[in-house]
Amino acid sequence: MSPDPKTRAPKPPRIVAIANQKGGVGKTTTTINLAAALAIAGERVLLIDLDPQGNASTGLGLAASARGIGAYALLAGDATPDDLVHPTEIPGLSLIPATDDLIGADLEFAAAPQRERLIAQTIGAPAFAGLFDYVFIDCPPGLGLLTLNALVAASLVLVPLQCEFFALEGITQMTRTIDLVRRSHNPRLVMGGIVLTMLDRRNNFSVAVVNDVRDHFKSLVFETTIPRNIRITEAPSHGKPILLYDIRSPGAQAYVALAAEFLRRERADRQGAVTHHD
Repeated sequence: MSPDPKTRAPKPPRIVAIANQKGGVGKTTTTINLAAALAIAGERVLLIDLDPQGNASTGLGLAASARGIGAYALLAGDATPDDLVHPTEIPGLSLIPATDDLIGADLEFAAAPQRERLIAQTIGAPAFAGLFDYVFIDCPPGLGLLTLNALVAASLVLVPLQCEFFALEGITQMTRTIDLVRRSHNPRLVMGGIVLTMLDRRNNFSVAVVNDVRDHFKSLVFETTIPRNIRITEAPSHGKPILLYDIRSPGAQAYVALAAEFLRRERADRQGAVTHHD
C-alpha cells in the first residue's frame, strides 16, 4: 500500500555545489544566473553563498549591512531557515548570504567533530525539508573546509570552466578532488556537468579549448556555452542577475538555455534511476 500523501515525509532538496579550485572562471556568475533562471522556470531555489568574498550576495542585491547572521550559522548549526533565508527580487529564489565571519571558518571549525559534515547536518535537518527543490552552493576557490563541506552536503557538482589556456589542467584537478571526496566522505556525489564560460567564438584558441574539453569529457560537458558578454559583467554591480538586468542580452539567453538543459538532464537522471530501480 502506498503511503498517504498527507503523511509522506517532505522531499529533501537536490543540493548542487558550484565549484572550481581555480578562481576567475565564472563560478559565482553561473551560480547566480542558473539559480535565477531555474526560479523563473518555477523551481523553488535556495542559493547559499559560502564564499567569504560574498560576491553572490552582492550580485543578488543584498548589502553587507543587511545580511544578518548568514551562512556561518550553517556551520555553527545554531539557526533555523527563518533566521537565515532572505528573499530576492526573483520570486522562488532565496538567499543565505556570506558574512565576514566565514573568513576564519577553516581555523575555527578545524577541531569540530565531523567538521566536513557541518553543512550537510544543518541542511539535512527537518526544518529545511520540503522548503526548496534545489539548493545551490557557491563555493570559494580552492579546497578548504568550506568547499569540502559543500561537496559533502551535495549530490551533484557543476564545474564552470573558462575557455582559456589552463582550463584542462584546472578541470583535471577538480575531477580528482570530486573522486577523493566521493571515496572518503560522500559516495552519493557525482559530477553533474561542466559549464563552459567566457567563450569568445572570434578567438580560435578559445574555440580549440572547447573542442579539447568536449573530446575529453564527452557528455559531461553541457551543450550550452556562456559567451563573453559585457552585460553579464555589468549586472552584479546593479545587484541583479542578468535575467533582470537585460533579459534580451546573449548572456541572459545563454543562462535560460543552460537552465533548460540542466532540467532536461535532471529529468533524464530521475527517469534513469526509476528504470534502474524497477
